[in-house]
Amino acid sequence: MKKIEAIIRKSKFSAVKKALHEKGVNFFSYWDVTGLGNEKHGHVYRGVSYSTSDIQRRYLSIVVNDDFEQAAISAILESGATGEVGDGKIFVSNVEEAYRIRTGKKGGDTLN
Repeated sequence: MKKIEAIIRKSKFSAVKKALHEKGVNFFSYWDVTGLGNEKHGHVYRGVSYSTSDIQRRYLSIVVNDDFEQAAISAILESGATGEVGDGKIFVSNVEEAYRIRTGKKGGDTLN
């Protein structure tokens, strides 16, 4: 099993969610997060200066069986990209074990 963590633009969340569902990834968790970016200057709106170094993003946590890894990554890459700086990052790590709390089952079948 693999854990895919993605940090994406909030504006691309609907497209990413739809793409993941189309690939058969029907369960994941997400959070609204704030991070620091490389952009150092601010923007002025109606005479008020706003810092743009604090970036609002959405953080996705997805656990999939190994055979869904590339499909999930492709879905995020294709639907989450704008071609601009700040599109986000994807991190992949191994998951040693998973348990279904309701039944006590363990292994890859817990993800279905």
